[in-house]
Formats: sequence, C-alpha cells, structure tokens
Amino acid sequence: MPSLNVASEVYTADSVLIGRYFEEDRDPVPYDSISKNIIDALIATEDVRFYKHQGVDFIGLFSSAVSTLKGDRRGASTITQQLAKNLYRTRYTQAQGLLGRIPGVKIIITKFKEWMTAAKLESKYSKDEILTMYLNTVSFGNNAYGIKSAAVRYFDKLPNALTVPEAAVLVGMLKGTTLYNPIRNPEKSLERRNVVLSQMQKEGFITAAEMASFAKQPLNLHANTQETGGNNDSYLRTAVERWLEKWAEENNINIYTAGLKIYTTIDSRMQEIAVAAADEHMRDLQRRLDNTWGSELPWRDKSGAVIPNFLEDRVRKLPIYAELMKKYQNEDSVFRELNRPKKMTVFTWDGEKEKELSTMDSLKHYLTMLNTGMMAMNPNTGAIKVWVGGINHKHYKFDHVNQAKRQAGSTFKPFVYITALEQGMSPCDTYDDIPVRIDFVNKKGEKEVWEPKNADWNFSHRSMSLRWAMARSLNTITTQVTRDVGWDKVVEMAHRLGIGSHLESVPSVGLGSNDVTVYEMVKAYAVFMNEGKTIDPILVSKIYDSEGKLIASFEPKQKQVVTPENAWLMSYMLRGTIEEPRGTSQALWEWDLFKNNNQIGGKTGTSSDYVDGWYMGVTKDLIAGVWVGCDEQSIHFKNSASGEGSKTALPIYGKFMEELYKHPNLGVTMGPFPDPKVKITKNYTCHSVYYEESTTVDSTDTVEEPMGELDSETLPNLPEISENEF
Repeated sequence: MPSLNVASEVYTADSVLIGRYFEEDRDPVPYDSISKNIIDALIATEDVRFYKHQGVDFIGLFSSAVSTLKGDRRGASTITQQLAKNLYRTRYTQAQGLLGRIPGVKIIITKFKEWMTAAKLESKYSKDEILTMYLNTVSFGNNAYGIKSAAVRYFDKLPNALTVPEAAVLVGMLKGTTLYNPIRNPEKSLERRNVVLSQMQKEGFITAAEMASFAKQPLNLHANTQETGGNNDSYLRTAVERWLEKWAEENNINIYTAGLKIYTTIDSRMQEIAVAAADEHMRDLQRRLDNTWGSELPWRDKSGAVIPNFLEDRVRKLPIYAELMKKYQNEDSVFRELNRPKKMTVFTWDGEKEKELSTMDSLKHYLTMLNTGMMAMNPNTGAIKVWVGGINHKHYKFDHVNQAKRQAGSTFKPFVYITALEQGMSPCDTYDDIPVRIDFVNKKGEKEVWEPKNADWNFSHRSMSLRWAMARSLNTITTQVTRDVGWDKVVEMAHRLGIGSHLESVPSVGLGSNDVTVYEMVKAYAVFMNEGKTIDPILVSKIYDSEGKLIASFEPKQKQVVTPENAWLMSYMLRGTIEEPRGTSQALWEWDLFKNNNQIGGKTGTSSDYVDGWYMGVTKDLIAGVWVGCDEQSIHFKNSASGEGSKTALPIYGKFMEELYKHPNLGVTMGPFPDPKVKITKNYTCHSVYYEESTTVDSTDTVEEPMGELDSETLPNLPEISENEF
C-alpha cells in the first residue's frame, strides 16, 4: 500500500490528545470506522458504477463524451482513477516524462497513466480498500486531508458518527474545496450539499421524504481547528515541537509526515488546574494594573518620567509599518493611517471583543497586558507536569517558561545560602541586620561602592540566623553572605544547580540582578528536594511510530552537585519562609494548604520597580515556578502593595496548590518533607524570636530608594535589561 504523509499526534501522560504536527493534516482510519453515509454519498455523486468497473468506466466515459458534445460537461474519472491521481501526483510536473511536455499530448499521457494505475489498483485491492484509501488521501480544504481530519475539522466528530447531511457536505466539497467550503462559502456549500442529497435519492440511498427533510436543515457546523482547545495549549505543543526538532534531525525522521504518537509527561488535569488558577488571578491583576495608571501613560523610565515616542518607536518595528512606508513613502501619512480607527477583534479577559480601534490603540492594548509563565515538575523524576507559557498563545506567541529571561529578584537568594552551606556554614550561623558597604573594583578597573538597603529601608540591628534572614529575604544579610563566600562562587553554584543563562559576577548577583527563565529556576530548585542531585526536566517520555512500535523513551540524567546533607538543609531553610517570623511566603496561609502536617517551602522575588514578580514553591512532590510581568519592562506596578511577587505570582501558586490537593489521585498529596537520608551534622534547630516591627513589606529585593526594589541604575556592572519583542 502506498505510504501517506500522516500527522504526528501529541498526547499528555494521561493520554489526552493536545496537538498534531503535519504538512497535511491526515489521520487514516479503517473502513469500519467510516460512516456508511459517507460511502453512499461518495458513490452516488462521484462514481455510481463503482462496483461494476475495474478501475476505468468505459460506459461512463462514452456517456461523458456525449454529454460534453451536447454542452453539458461531465467528468468521467472513477474513484479509483482519482485515487491514482492523489497517490502518485500524476497531474504534477515532476510526474511527467518527455512526452508529457508536448502540447496537446500531456493530457493524453496523464490520462493513460491514470487508467493503467487504476487498473493495477483494482487488481491488487478490494473495493472497500480502494474506498478507504481514497477517503484517507483526498483533501477537504483547510489543510484537512482524509475523512477523519475533515469530520473533526468541520463537525467535531469522528467519521463513523457523520449524519447523512454532514456526509453530503463533505462529499460535496470534493468538487471544489474552496468554492464549496462550508466555512468560507456557507451558501454555496448548502447548495452543493442539496445536490449531493438529490443524487443520493436518485440512486436509492435515501427516500424522497428523507431528502426533503435533510434539504431543509442548516449546515450545523461545529468547526474545530484543533488549535483553539485552550488559552495556552499551543505553548505546550510548540515547546514539544522545539524539543522534537533536534531529536528528529538526529534520527532522520520527519515529525510532520511520520504519523508518530508522542507522549509528554504533562498531566492534562494538573495543566487544567494551573491554567484556571493563572487565568483567574491574571484577570484580577490586569484590572489592578489598569486602575494603577488610570488615564496616565504607564510606560516610564527609571525616574518615573513618561518615555517619549514609546508607541511610535515600537510600531516602527512591526511589519505593518514597513508595508505602509512602502505604500506611502511618507511617515506622516503612515501614522495617519495607523491612527485611523477600524473594526478589529482583540483579546480581553472577557473573551475576544470586536472594537473600533486604531492600530496604535491596539498596540497600546496589547503592550499593557500582564503576562505569566508557570512550570511544575516532579523533583525526583524530572517529569514536567505543568507548562503554562502565557495568557493566550494566539495573541502572545512568546513562551514565558523557557524563552523569556527576566530578573530573578530574591528567588535567586537561595543560591547564595546553598553556597554558604557548601563552604561549611550552617542554617544557625548568624549575621547582623545592619547597613552594609561593599568596596570593590569593577571590570573596568574602577573602584566602586555599593550600599544596598532592605526593601522597607529599615535595619533591625538584630542578630539573625541564616534561615531567618533568608525567610525574611533581608538584602543586608544576603549581601554580607555573598561577600564572604564570594560572588564568583555564587555564580558557579547557580550554574552547577542548572542555571544555563549568562550571569554577571557582581556583588549584587545574590539579589537577583541577572536574567533567567522559569524553566531554569525550577530545575535549580529541584536539587534541594532531590538529595542534592540536578535532574534534567523531561517533557517527552515516549515516542511510538505509525505502527504502534515504541521507538524512543527518555529518562532524565542526574548528577550529584551538592551534598545530600546541604540539600536537605536548604529544603529546611525554604520552609522557613512559612515558619519563621515574618517569612515572605506567609501569604500562603490565605489558602487551605496546611492540613495533615503539610509542609511547603518557597521564595518570593521582585525585581526593580516591580517589573517582575516571582514565586518558587517547593513540596515533597512538586517544584513550581511562577513569573508575572509585562513583556515591556517599562510598564509595571507603582509600589510593593500591588506589585511585589507575593501579590502577583504567589497567589497563582496558592490557588493552584489548593485545588491540586483536592485531587490526591493526581499524585500530589499533603504531607511533611521527607526525612534526611544522611546524618545531619550541622546545627539547624535554632530558635527565632518574634518581635514587633514597622509595617511588613515583601523585602524580596534591593533598593536604593524607599520602598523600592532592585534598582539596576545604582548597582554595579549590572547587565542591560533587554526588552522582549512585542
């Protein structure tokens, strides 16, 4: 049987189809999976003598010639001839020999080839097999090849469930997939459907009464493009596709034609819970950001001044600007056109809305939308269970899990403390919360001074354990620890744990001055719950070929990077953000998360001017990372009360875990962290005394102005904060 280009399918770990990769969207089905209504409509319309000829219908050919002479052009190709044409591309130039290039001879040669091929097909295959091959190869428009893809695309059902009118619509398209396309030309499609129904009545497949009834029915389309299953499903499909490209190249396999069955590690139920949690909170956050700025322009520089020509500079990067410049050759004319209102459909949290907006209005709308990225992984197996790349893939293609790199803020601080533990310190070693001055020489050989402040601009002058200091996210103590262990060593440790991005080795590195991805952060935090071993996150677990044979399976690589003792101590320190006085994760108490002796560790993070909000959550079963912010980093919240990580990212984690714990069958259950498997030689049971202080803020990041966060303009040698493309 001739090979076909068959779409590859992507499934979750619990066998839910989430996507297809194809050049031709085709998923072949056997004869007994095709509705008899399709067979009847096809024979009645395309080849009424199908069961009486052997591939070429000479009676039909003679009848067609007579009709053509009378002015009524009628085709004479049998279903078998059409199959020959589809299988072997007989009408394509590359299928033509030398004789086929002679004017007037080409059609004769082509027809003769089709007759010969049809006769051979009839000699080798049964009539049912020929019908099956035909219906699995023919195009139904909208890149739907084969009856199954067409049934799903236009009616969202399998081909064995198609009704007579639905079958007539699809068979009617074979005369012209564009002209009779029910989505593009519904009136023409309805007219053609009724012609097919008339042919079915004429050949006795339906009665006159049925014909009259069916002809009165509307098309009843249920269009399914298989790309709109959810707001962010396509982020996952695209991430899998990017991963598969390298594998496919190494194995000389075309994933778009090979008909593979690809199983991911994603749990569709956990993914659904994560998407719902993110959507619910992002809707509220967007309202909060819009209210923050009101009628003011939100794009601001470090001093808080409006950035001039902000929209104009960004629209100049868009293809529409280049097209209009080519048309008008004058920028004034271009901007007049760009400011002209017109009807368009835009994404909102209340669904897509049709609005009267100019291109500039639309650009402002999309640039001021907050986005998010979330990933959750089993720290012991490396299986990625959740992948939320953004708020809506249709409108924001950029994946905020493994493409977007943003300042990590205080979520980077644990890398300082694990470095300290590896150098011999213990969670109970103490530092004083006092003003800090760092004198150093930058890369240019110039002397610089850095004096970081806590986020609330206060110094308690108290002696604090490392666990308490990390729980409080104190910049002063983190800076002192960074100084003592060496910021080069902090960078080295971060890379060892799994951070692949470039990190500038500067005194502020421990306060999150570098850009990283959610993916990298989840991988790095997993070390603390995996006995000190780094583990490669796994997104694809198994791949089967078109025959159902397992051709590849994937297991994570692990490597011991810190001692099991220090890894366990870090998990204990991460719990401190919940357990220590004024720990920065205590906002999680708002959710029902702490029954059954459940333990959670985590770390908030906020970058300069509240541009980036982070939360890293750790339980015995799951490591999760959440980022929130605008793609345009000059658009952000104004203050810590609304813009810090504990207000933007942490609630998504809280909502997600609360709902997830209601479904213990998914494998994530409440309970304490595992006991250490090695002897703990360091002191860690130090006691922190609660005391009254001024109003609490999320001291997740450094400041150089009251109530601020990491200010890259005042810190030494910080890397440029690049703006993501719109």
